[in-house]
Amino acid sequence: MEHVPPPAEELARLDRELAELDARRAQLLTRRAWLLAALRPTVPTAAPGWNPSGWGAPPGTPAQPWGQVPKRPSAPRGAQNVLLTLGGLLLTVAAIAFTLVSWGSMGIGGRSAVLAAVTLGALAAPAVLLRRGLAATAEALAALALVLTLLDVYAVHAVAAPGTDGLGFTALASAVLAALWTSYGLALGKLRLPLPAAVVLAQWPLLFWAWAVGAPAPVVGWALLATAVLDGAIALWGKGAGVRVTACVGGAVMGFSALMVGLALSLTAPGPLGAVAPGVLLLTASAAAVAGAWRAPKGFARTGGAVAGLAAVAAVGGVPAAALPAGWRVLAYLLCGLALTAVVRSRLPGHAARGVLAASGAVVAGALVWALPPLAAVLLGPVTVLSDVWAGTPDGFRSALGSTLPWSELAAAPVVLALVAGLLGAAYRWWPSVVRLAAPLAGPTTADAGPPAAGAPGTDAPGAAGGAAPWPGWTGWSGRPGAGAGGRGRPSAATLRGIVGAGAVALGWGALLLAGALLDVPHALALAGETALVGVLLALAVRGGGAERGATAMPVTALVASVAGAVSAGLLSLASEGASYAVFGALAALFAGAALRAGAGVPRAVFAVAAVVWSTVITGLAGRSLGLAPHEAAPLMLLVPALTVLLGARLRRNPVALPVELTGALGALVAVGLAVSDAPFLALLLALCGVLAAGTAVRPERRPVAGYLAATLFVLATWVRLAASEVSFPEAYALPVTVPALLVGAARRRRDPEASSWTAYGPGLAATLLPSLAVAWTDPDWLRPLLLGTAALVITLLGARHRLQALLLLGGTVLALVGLHELAPYVVQVAGALPRWLPPALAGLLLLVVGATYEQRLRDARRLKDALVRMR
Repeated sequence: MEHVPPPAEELARLDRELAELDARRAQLLTRRAWLLAALRPTVPTAAPGWNPSGWGAPPGTPAQPWGQVPKRPSAPRGAQNVLLTLGGLLLTVAAIAFTLVSWGSMGIGGRSAVLAAVTLGALAAPAVLLRRGLAATAEALAALALVLTLLDVYAVHAVAAPGTDGLGFTALASAVLAALWTSYGLALGKLRLPLPAAVVLAQWPLLFWAWAVGAPAPVVGWALLATAVLDGAIALWGKGAGVRVTACVGGAVMGFSALMVGLALSLTAPGPLGAVAPGVLLLTASAAAVAGAWRAPKGFARTGGAVAGLAAVAAVGGVPAAALPAGWRVLAYLLCGLALTAVVRSRLPGHAARGVLAASGAVVAGALVWALPPLAAVLLGPVTVLSDVWAGTPDGFRSALGSTLPWSELAAAPVVLALVAGLLGAAYRWWPSVVRLAAPLAGPTTADAGPPAAGAPGTDAPGAAGGAAPWPGWTGWSGRPGAGAGGRGRPSAATLRGIVGAGAVALGWGALLLAGALLDVPHALALAGETALVGVLLALAVRGGGAERGATAMPVTALVASVAGAVSAGLLSLASEGASYAVFGALAALFAGAALRAGAGVPRAVFAVAAVVWSTVITGLAGRSLGLAPHEAAPLMLLVPALTVLLGARLRRNPVALPVELTGALGALVAVGLAVSDAPFLALLLALCGVLAAGTAVRPERRPVAGYLAATLFVLATWVRLAASEVSFPEAYALPVTVPALLVGAARRRRDPEASSWTAYGPGLAATLLPSLAVAWTDPDWLRPLLLGTAALVITLLGARHRLQALLLLGGTVLALVGLHELAPYVVQVAGALPRWLPPALAGLLLLVVGATYEQRLRDARRLKDALVRMR
């Protein structure tokens, strides 16, 4: 009875046998490859240790290591192509030289016979070479034949028909040569050069004919468009990649030129009737682009759709634009661009429809860019008020901007912004309806339906928009994770809706600002309006703080716009004293209220920081109102930093506390900057800032930074006060501080031997060494530098003896600087006596030595760093 193993055992046995068969097959294939290589005359030498005699290799056969498959030596195609290219270039140069230089030394018959014979020979040779398999040589001779035919044309015109018009002759010659090379390329299908050359030659007949007959610009445009249409047909149905690529390039150049001609004629038309003729040209170009996009691959279909959309906008919008004033023409083009969105319900293929939508977006973006300069003037114009604060209330909004823009020609700018903002707002409000309208371009989502069947609606076929994404990054309309055609990192429907809402907010805000400038409203009304807009934007930002994930674009935009609007309104209010207090007070209250209402996160911190900034500005304005000099008003500006210290103590570890305190510290820094011009006030400001830092250091979470800052500020305040009092012996004030500080440091080190020498001795030593060093550099006497240098030397030796980093570095640095101060006059004298070339030479020699011993110097530097790090 036959034993039948269990399935698992039988499967393992089969796997082992298959693995053995695969290994044996690989060995046999390797051996076969080696034998084939051994039969060739040139084979690489085998590695040592391989003996093919066991396999029955013939005597003298080069050995081949087991498992190595020899590579067949490749033909030197690169060298061959270089030789052929050089040969063709030399022959071409010779032909040109013969035609241009030696032509006149022969009679008419000789000339014709030589050129005809050489050209016919060059045209016939590739056919013979192709039959012999010499394709590269045939290509080189075909290139020579192409140049010879061009020389033939030149020769015919120069000798046989010298009186004919050059442009007309060129048009006829390029048409004949295009036909000739097309026939030649079709006859010799293996050659890659003739057909692309024929496409290049076909670009010129119509254009040169139009120029030859002196045709007007519209005719030239039609000639360019006809050539572009011919190129498009060749690109779609041409033979070979070279032909199609050449036709695409030619069609792009000629089509762009035709569009530029039509657009220029449309923009300069004297009236609506004059814009009709270029409009017809542009519409024809649009129709040709649509026809090409209908059949072109994906990328070209999108490009064709975009070109068609732009051409249609220029054609249709140019007629009413010619009847409108210059400042309103952009509105006609904008309306036509918006009308292109109707393509979502058309039967245009998906990729082409997306190109048309891209054209619509480009037109809208262009109109918005046109409206940006006046909006920038409204936002940035109030900066000019800083040159003359509180000069008086201006007559109107425009006079406060200081802009020289032609406002009468920009009347349509707020209308453009308002129109686009209204459409975006409507799309945001009725988002589900927008989804349904654009559904043909989105295709079914995975949450709603499975993948479309072949030929079903949603595929990229005529009659239904493509199932691909309507734009890059689309994840479908449902907004749920995994829905739509997108994947990871692509925006959801909620994100897209948020972006639409953000655009509506930004453009609506800009439209209102521009409307006030164009209407030239009174200054007070402009201030009230801008401040109210800031309040509205803050409300939107606070309300959107809890928006769902992916829909944060609108609140972020409102936040940025509120800050920008607040800056603009604040600058605008500096024209008068009362307006400044009113606006900055309102801004501080609005941002403080927003900080209280907003949830935790970045927006709340931004609101709080802005409120601190506006409050700091109010304290500065108060000093100006009191008639105080800048240094006298500086202590008044510390009120807000003091409040931020108290607020930080109240907030403790709240995420808003740190930004608020840092903003208050920046206000204190501004106050210190205002007091720099007066040393006593500067000392007072530094001391007051030290008090604030010490108050902050009471909190454990701020102590590591605020404690050192307070000590530094107190020391600076002391020395600034001494300098203001013209004290010439700072040691009398420094030594009474240094001695107790060093005793305290020694006691600290005794209790805690691991304590850093910088903590124990650094403050005490710096309190005397640094001020004495500053005075010693300006002291002409020798006694202070001598005593200071001696003290620094002792400190340095003590630091090296007891391995104390602070003593070593502080003492060594002071000693080096004192020595440099004492030797500087002698160094200057020696440098003046030396030749001018010697210092650079010595510097170069030093660099060479250091470079030659770079590794050793690097090791020395590392050892020195390690030694310093090991010190306490």
